[in-house]
Amino acid sequence: SEEVEFKVNTGDTSADILQHLKNENLIKDVNVAKLYIRLYELNNFKSGTFTLNRNMDLQAILENLNSATAAASDTVSVTVTEGDWAKHIAEKIAAVTNVKEDELLQLWNDKEWISSLKSTYPFITDEMFQDNVRIYLEGYIAPNTYEFYKETTAKDVTLKMLDQTKVVYEANKDAIAKSKLSIHQLYTLASIVQYEGGGDETTLRTIAGVFYNRLNQGMLLQSSVTVCYAIDFDRQTDKWQACEVNAEFDSPYNTYLHKGLPPGPIENPGEKVFKAVLNPIETDYLYFVADTKTGEVFFAKTLTEHNQNVKDHVNLND
Repeated sequence: SEEVEFKVNTGDTSADILQHLKNENLIKDVNVAKLYIRLYELNNFKSGTFTLNRNMDLQAILENLNSATAAASDTVSVTVTEGDWAKHIAEKIAAVTNVKEDELLQLWNDKEWISSLKSTYPFITDEMFQDNVRIYLEGYIAPNTYEFYKETTAKDVTLKMLDQTKVVYEANKDAIAKSKLSIHQLYTLASIVQYEGGGDETTLRTIAGVFYNRLNQGMLLQSSVTVCYAIDFDRQTDKWQACEVNAEFDSPYNTYLHKGLPPGPIENPGEKVFKAVLNPIETDYLYFVADTKTGEVFFAKTLTEHNQNVKDHVNLND
C-alpha cells in the first residue's frame, strides 16, 4: 500500500524524524529535506500519528508533520462527572482506550493492590474494605477531565485519577482532621449529598446538616438515593420513582432498613459537595424534599411539615 502510518514521538528531533522518513521510503534525501525545512520554516513538528502517502512530495510530507490537525493524537480525554458511578467511569475509559471495563472494575476491587497505595494516598484506609462494599474505590475517584494515552494500563489510569483525589484531599485536610467522621464516612456522606442534591453551596451545606442531625439523633437516614444504588438503578432508562418504591429492598446500602451510613460511597462526589459535608450549616431541620419540576429543595423540622412539602412539591407523575 502507498499509505503509511507514521508516528512522531514527543521529544523526537528533526534529525530523528527525517531519518525515520528515509527508512520508510517516504523521502529520498535527508540533506535535501533539511534545506526544505530551513527554506520553508517547517521545523515545528507535531507529535502524534500521521497518515502519509508515498506519492506525496517532500513539501506535502513536511507540511503534514507540522500540522497539529493532521496528527491523530495518541491521547484521549475522559470526563468523570460529579456523581458518576465507578462502573460508568470504567465504561467511559474502556470506550476510548485499550483498557477493558472488567479490568478496571477488578483492579478497583483489588484489596491487596489498593492497600499497597496507603503510603502515597492518605485517604486510603482499612475502613474502605468492608465486607459489603460493592466497589472499594467507589467514591474515591475525583471528578475531572483526564488525559489518558490510548494505549495504557488499568493501573496507570487509576493512579492518575487518585492523584486528583489527593489534590482535593490535601486542599481540605485541615477540615478533614477536625471532622468527627472518619475519611471513609466523609466520602460516603458526600456521595449521598451529591446524589440527593444539585444546587448551590448553601443548599448542599444545609442538606449535609440534615444528615448530621439525623445521625446525631440515631434516626434512620432514609435516603432514597441509597436505594437507587442498592437496586442498581439505571439513570438512563429507569424512572426516579423506582428508588422510592423499593424502600424495603434488602441491602446493606438501604438506609431505610439500616441505621447510620451505608458501608461505602454510592457514587463519586465532587469537591463542592465534599466541602459542604466538611462545613455543614447547622439547623434544626430533619427532613428535606426536592420539587420534582424545579429541583428546588424544601426543608422541614417536623414530619408534619415535611409531609406538606411532599404534597406541595412532589408529583409522582413527573
